[in-house]
Amino acid sequence: MRRYDLARQLFRSGTSIGANVFEAQHPESRQDFVHKMKIAAKEAAETNFWLLICQHRPGYPPCDHLIAKLDEINRLLSAIISSSKKAKPD
Repeated sequence: MRRYDLARQLFRSGTSIGANVFEAQHPESRQDFVHKMKIAAKEAAETNFWLLICQHRPGYPPCDHLIAKLDEINRLLSAIISSSKKAKPD
């Protein structure tokens, strides 16, 4: 895989996390909110995949700090999803 292709995939999945969280701020219902947060979590998982590929490619810049930040994001998304599911119905 070429660097450009990898960078494009990282950009797409990484920005999709934020886009879905942003969109979740104006949900039609709690289910819609949870759904958008789950999509953000899936995009975070995909971003993690691409970062792991970068991590194991010779000549690519180190990305351990990005993987650590993404772990924080995943924990936050999981907590938000879990607490939103437990909240009282609309």
